[in-house]
Amino acid sequence: MRAFPEAPPPWIDLSTGLNPVAYPVPELARDVWSRLPEPAALEALQAAAGAAYGVEPERVAAAAGTQALLQTLPRLFPTPEVSIVGPTYGEFERAWKAAGAEVAIVADLDAATAPQVVVVNPNNPDGRMFSRRRLSDFAGRLAREGRLLIVDEAYMDFETESVAGERLPATIVLRSFGKAYGLAGLRLGFAVAPPEVAAQIRAALGPWPVSGPALAIGTQALADGRWREEARRRLDDDGKWLDEALIGAGFAIVGRTRLFRLARRPGAADAFARLCARGILTRPFLWDSGLLRFGIPARAQRPRVGEALARPAEFDEDTVGATWPD
Repeated sequence: MRAFPEAPPPWIDLSTGLNPVAYPVPELARDVWSRLPEPAALEALQAAAGAAYGVEPERVAAAAGTQALLQTLPRLFPTPEVSIVGPTYGEFERAWKAAGAEVAIVADLDAATAPQVVVVNPNNPDGRMFSRRRLSDFAGRLAREGRLLIVDEAYMDFETESVAGERLPATIVLRSFGKAYGLAGLRLGFAVAPPEVAAQIRAALGPWPVSGPALAIGTQALADGRWREEARRRLDDDGKWLDEALIGAGFAIVGRTRLFRLARRPGAADAFARLCARGILTRPFLWDSGLLRFGIPARAQRPRVGEALARPAEFDEDTVGATWPD
């Protein structure tokens, strides 16, 4: 906003890959805010997550977002080296390096030779997805070799290849709440792991790993299968609209999940700036200037997004000047 002060408000943030229609937050009891969370409320949340992911509650550890978990795991399960299948979400590399591990970014599972392996599935940002069968076989091989697999399923809620319910040995599956439910500010996430591993994670996080409001909202939302199914159908329709708009603007769709599209176009850096000038934020990538990631717009946002994308010739003009803040 500082770089593009003339952009029309309100900004449309398509950079995050969040569900644009958030779960309707219920009215909360007053003591949810005024009391420390009770252990029973945490147990109820973990039971709801277990039911949603197809596992027993003792396999679930709740946290204030998956970011809190990936900051914890490298120190709780130290390793001299980790293989991360990438390019992918950069916080994994930063977290393991901060814990003293040597990090190798590898292109595929077969190149992952370290004692610990991190896979983001579907991958962020390109949506690449390994099948449940392939990851299950890979997890079994790593377990036999005494290695640990960490699978980040942050974008899996509306997909079909989750391994969270497979009860895999020596495997920790991370599940995000905020992306699928459009409530990123709630800060809620889960680790799904063998019971003894989940118990270690819960002990490391302490007695109040999740706020009272997050416990209440998460427990209700995770049990709401009808809402998830309606959201999936809506996202399919909204994604088709975005595909047509992007293709009409000269982009090629090179990656996708139900929550975002990765698109390639000559002059993508110019497109990023032109969209910012219209108050529409997308996600560029320093490692490939030809790519932009688009979250799925809400239906009320379609007119502005569609109008901005309907002028593809402008993306080929000289780049809009911008002084980026530090």
